Amino acid sequence: KRSVPHKCTGVISFIHPIRFPPACLLCDAPGDGGDDLCAGCRAELPWNRAACERCAAPLPQPGLCGACLKHPPPFDAAFAPLLYRAPVDWLLQRFKFNGRLPPGRLCGGLLAAALLQRATPLPQLIIPVPLHPSRLRRRGFNQALELARPVAAGLGVALAPQLCRRLRATETQSLLAARERRRNVRGAFELTAPLEVRHVAILDDVIATGSTVGELARVLRRAGAERIEVWAVARAG
Repeated sequence: KRSVPHKCTGVISFIHPIRFPPACLLCDAPGDGGDDLCAGCRAELPWNRAACERCAAPLPQPGLCGACLKHPPPFDAAFAPLLYRAPVDWLLQRFKFNGRLPPGRLCGGLLAAALLQRATPLPQLIIPVPLHPSRLRRRGFNQALELARPVAAGLGVALAPQLCRRLRATETQSLLAARERRRNVRGAFELTAPLEVRHVAILDDVIATGSTVGELARVLRRAGAERIEVWAVARAG
């Protein structure tokens, strides 16, 4: 399948697929299982097979990392099936900064497939990290929302893209140090309606320091969320 962008009020959505034989985005070989990824490249992806159960940081074996034992984050669990290394970083950057939709569709599908393999209770709501309207206008789409669409559809979980909004245009997190990232997003989010469920998942493209999703988790916790998970395609570190 190939998706073409559909623009509506400045937002690009993965709709109106056109059928083509899938080809691997990494090596041009025939795609496997209807994806734009061949079996060989899929096997060589940097899978995050052993990770901290709380923040998804890579570990020698599953468990809790030292940072989470010392200073637990404001969310209860995190899951990122891949590491933010080549070629995953290339795929996400092509999608996020260059508006290339096939890499985004592939990454969303990989996340959805990995989540389906878990034997854990599903949340009642998926909340993509919102963009500020000014950045949304420049980029044309919210990468977290577009990644969340196939995840919500594949898991059968409701998607709530309008429940949270970004109050101010923060600096780009990737350009800041960890402490500056926390200050940068402090007070950056608010809910637009009461939270009517108790188990939610925040979805973003990458977990780096966890500052952005952590700030959003604090807002959701104050609103009554009892269990907060963070889902992302990849984990930096």
